Amino acid sequence: MGGCHLRTANPERKPEPDQSITLRPNSGDNSYGFSRPGKAGLVDVWTKKTLKSLLTPGGWVLLGMAIVLHSGVVSIPLPVVTFLYYGAFTAGLLLAWRFHSSRIFFALLVLFLAQRALTFFLAGQVPEAGTGRMALESIGLLLPVNFILLSLAMERGFSWSSITAPGLLLFVESTVVAVLCRPGPQDPVSVSSHALHHAVTTVPLPTSAWLAFSAAIIVLLARFLLFRKPAESALLWSLAAAFLALHFGGVGKLSLAYYAAGTLILAISIVETSYLLAYHDELTGLPSRRAFNDTLQRLEAPYSIAMVDIDHFKRFNDTYGHDTGDEVLRLVAARLARVTGGGRAYRCGGEEFAVVFPGKTTPEVLDHLEHLRTIIEQCTFRTRIADRRQMSRGTDRRNPPSRGRAHTGHAIRRLAAGSNSSPLSITVSIGVATSARAMPNTDQVIRAADKALYRAKSNGRNRVEPASVSRRPARSKAADIA
Repeated sequence: MGGCHLRTANPERKPEPDQSITLRPNSGDNSYGFSRPGKAGLVDVWTKKTLKSLLTPGGWVLLGMAIVLHSGVVSIPLPVVTFLYYGAFTAGLLLAWRFHSSRIFFALLVLFLAQRALTFFLAGQVPEAGTGRMALESIGLLLPVNFILLSLAMERGFSWSSITAPGLLLFVESTVVAVLCRPGPQDPVSVSSHALHHAVTTVPLPTSAWLAFSAAIIVLLARFLLFRKPAESALLWSLAAAFLALHFGGVGKLSLAYYAAGTLILAISIVETSYLLAYHDELTGLPSRRAFNDTLQRLEAPYSIAMVDIDHFKRFNDTYGHDTGDEVLRLVAARLARVTGGGRAYRCGGEEFAVVFPGKTTPEVLDHLEHLRTIIEQCTFRTRIADRRQMSRGTDRRNPPSRGRAHTGHAIRRLAAGSNSSPLSITVSIGVATSARAMPNTDQVIRAADKALYRAKSNGRNRVEPASVSRRPARSKAADIA
């Protein structure tokens, strides 16, 4: 199960233009990255999965809070809102500290300081002029700017070097706001209980706040689309909650409820991040082995399991380097994630993947697996420059010569060194099995799929093999290794 299948260009069978990938060097090192021509890389920006991850859970939390507050069906007492706000704030701080999420920690502090500053300086009054208006303008500008900085910052946990700069910035900002918005002799400095129980009327925000919030929303949305991380989504929806809090005057039950929603969204994002780390593979983005095992426990017959292995991945990895090998894994995982027929792909480890088809039998999934194999085979790419790993370096301690296979690695190196423009393509071998009376549990189905996978390897690779060959002859396309 070694390196990548290599072939020279075939004029009679050219890959589709949107499946042609160029393997190019990244600036500053010898690693490679995949790039697509034209706009192919933007095709999947807005998908159903992307929208779901964007809205869940932050968008739904904020929407639910808005419905409760404005529908009039349920009236939430102020003590309940206050408890929810401080409870979410405390829980968020503890979770952020426990899971070393300094960005979420400081985002919570930013919301807390903004809420406390407005509560003190507005004193439950409509901020038309004076220190109240100055406080609203200052918070409306500084709050989105801080969220932009936190989004752009790299997560480095809680070390003195990582918390000193943001901590000092918040201290300076708090001091400046306190000096600029210092109450005068005629300004109230306390908030009445009546003002807290009733929402302040909506307040028109200054132009500077609108511009700052608009820029922050654009930046945070772009960051989410680039990285698809729960923290980026949480910063976006938490900022939206803060905007609504300011829109409703900055103080009062409505504003406090929106601050509570913002802090709750940030706290939940830490749980979401921990879940993704536990159940998703960080390199490929596919569900991990733990998620695969959990899925197996919930399966009910009939179901089919396909085991997928990249042909000759190790030899390809040794020839072009681990960075390129990682890109190959991402490429294959991206195709597996789009499997049709109701299947779901998982990365089980290394170059091995699994696809689970609930409620389907082998004859029902063979065409979908064959289509998947063909799509992966047609994804070709070219190397622009030779990597140092392509040169002959003698016996590899990690890959001792074995009878019948040693010539493959040398052939790969000779081809890569002799022609940098030769297209490279990845192929996979697939074995599939279906639950039956003879195989009542998932372990037996997986073993049967593994045996079918080994049979696909021994029969020439780049093919789909069912566990029972008598049901339907397997389609095959022998891999021609140069």
